[in-house]
Amino acid sequence: MNIKNIIVLLMLAGPLFQACNKLDLPPTDNIDASKAFRNLEDVNMGILGAYASLTSGWIEPVAIVADEAMLPTENTVSNTSSHRWIYDASSGSVTSPFYDLYVPVGRANRVLEAIPKIEGAGGNQKLMDQYKAELLALRAYGHFELLRGYASSYEPNGMGIPYMKKYEVIYPARPTVQSNFEDILADLKEAKELMPDGFSDNTRIAKTTISAIQARVCLYAKRWDDAVTFASEVIVKEPLAPKNDFGKIWKDQSQAELVWRLPRIVGESRVGASFYRETGETVLYAPSFKLIELFGNTIQRGEDVRFASYIKYDANRPSGKSQYAVAKYVGGNSAYPGLADVKLFRAGEMYLIRAEAELEKNNTTTGLTAAAKDLNDLRAARIYNYIAQNFGDKQSLLNAIYNERFKELAFEGHRFFDLKRRRLPVERTAQDAINTMGAIKLEPTAAQYCFPIPAQEMKVNKNMEQNPNYGGK
Repeated sequence: MNIKNIIVLLMLAGPLFQACNKLDLPPTDNIDASKAFRNLEDVNMGILGAYASLTSGWIEPVAIVADEAMLPTENTVSNTSSHRWIYDASSGSVTSPFYDLYVPVGRANRVLEAIPKIEGAGGNQKLMDQYKAELLALRAYGHFELLRGYASSYEPNGMGIPYMKKYEVIYPARPTVQSNFEDILADLKEAKELMPDGFSDNTRIAKTTISAIQARVCLYAKRWDDAVTFASEVIVKEPLAPKNDFGKIWKDQSQAELVWRLPRIVGESRVGASFYRETGETVLYAPSFKLIELFGNTIQRGEDVRFASYIKYDANRPSGKSQYAVAKYVGGNSAYPGLADVKLFRAGEMYLIRAEAELEKNNTTTGLTAAAKDLNDLRAARIYNYIAQNFGDKQSLLNAIYNERFKELAFEGHRFFDLKRRRLPVERTAQDAINTMGAIKLEPTAAQYCFPIPAQEMKVNKNMEQNPNYGGK
């Protein structure tokens, strides 16, 4: 079932904009979950409502803030403050995801609260278990994406984000990052135990999807053994795309190696439409030369199927215009550039997660060999005539894994957070910084190294604490 072809009438996280004019009448500004969810069909509609509220998340903000995109001089209109690292708590480009990501969390909680009150499961307990599993995993995923963006650091004692297990109006304080990881992984563990083995719709969360989320979470939490285990579960189930199919993924002509995707249809938001390009073919943000050079010389770029899938080169563009543009997510319909399914999890990421975790958990010849094999296997699937490489020490292999993450996951919402995981600065080359007003190096000590909690949240929530160096409590 394509969840985007269903009109969801139950707007679970928002008001109905109706008010009662008598004090003795029950309030009507929110839906009564006990009345909205009375059977399995209602529960499914509620789940689809939660999925429908998911967005492309960090794909665009992270590309602009990190070193994977550059600001061409032809862009005189679009969101330059984020790229120049002068955003603050009032900058919607980096604060709006805070609210966007709590919407699916709130919707999932409303349905979860109603499930125990539904008498029986229409004789289908297996389906009810699946629905509950999807909701728990959605709640965990939403909170983890919030944590990636707004944690003060990824260390256990860092300031995390409020973990909402109920739909309620409260003034939550910030728990530790360690507490967030425990809650996220607990929800995912319960979800996996409930999820039936036979369910495999990649527009929804299935058991393999849960393993993928667990693998990513454990990478950030530095739970290396678990990261290896969960990534391996995905790799066994979802092979890498054949070279001839890889480019088709980004045009929605192939579902090879896709673990979880968000369908997008005409009329819905288009990935990168207001960041990478606009009407008239103005290139708002171009691939950085730092990224382009990682693909090597012209011959090497031609052999790597990712280059043409991610980056468009047009030597005929006039002077003053970028000859490079982001091709990833352009989609297969020229009338609607950027109309493409959002690829949330792919098998390629799992190889890189497992490689890094193998290396970190076992800094011996065994660990080096296992990590190098995963890296070489991924490269062999992406590069024609690839010759496997050997690595003599941990650091050189770790650098190679990070460079491969830069290439493989470019414009998928990872690069900035990968640097943050290692407390590395964001560094742009001089060529990439021609239009940044000096924004060349962002140190981990700078305020903008963490995204700020929105100013409105700071104003309303008396228990909220702002990230370091932004001012306020």
